Amino acid sequence: MIHWSDLPLLGLVAAFSAFVGSVAGSGGSTILLPVLVLFYGIRAAVPIVTIANLSANVSRSVINRREIVLSIVGWFVLGAIPSNALGAWLFTIAAPELLTRLLGAVLITVVVWRRLRPRPPSKRAHVWFLPVGTGFGFLEGIMGSVGPLMAPFFLAAGLVKNAYIGTDALATVAMQSTKLAVFGGANLLSPGILLAGFTLVPFMILGTVIGKRTLDRLPDRAFTLLIEGVLVLAGLNFLIRG
Repeated sequence: MIHWSDLPLLGLVAAFSAFVGSVAGSGGSTILLPVLVLFYGIRAAVPIVTIANLSANVSRSVINRREIVLSIVGWFVLGAIPSNALGAWLFTIAAPELLTRLLGAVLITVVVWRRLRPRPPSKRAHVWFLPVGTGFGFLEGIMGSVGPLMAPFFLAAGLVKNAYIGTDALATVAMQSTKLAVFGGANLLSPGILLAGFTLVPFMILGTVIGKRTLDRLPDRAFTLLIEGVLVLAGLNFLIRG
């Protein structure tokens, strides 16, 4: 499905999106998805980016496996899997343009709230991630690219750098696997889409490895500011792209 002449550009964008996701913990999809939409349209782009990002998140989970907080992942996934399946099914029958713009407004609101509140959010019991997973599982299923919106909740649990990257990645692997299963059942994973997704996998892994090396040298303060920057850019992207 990916023409050889398009591969250099798409491969570069895929590697950069994985790099951003590995350093900031999220935001990679907001970079890659719009480009794929321009080439293939929304119906093909979402399954392609899901396949590509699944490889990146598996890589992040493996690379940061010692820092993953499994109790958070467990509660999150418990709520996320059923709602993610529902959202993915709805994607197969509806185009979520309005929801995308509303999410953009929410992303920017989250950053403004964090800036106006000087004290960091208090840490909460990990069971609190059950309803969080339910909400974001649905949003990930119907449209994807909700990683930046999840960031404040993982930060509120006290996760930073490798712990945040690894925990978020493993939770996202569960959601994206469920989503692909639904897409397969709805016949959205044609041979061309599968080939396009797997073609981008090596570029995603390369960007993930480079991002990991960069993250190890990044101060905690700069890490938090970077995440907020990703939130703003993702919000503007959602508002404009719709």
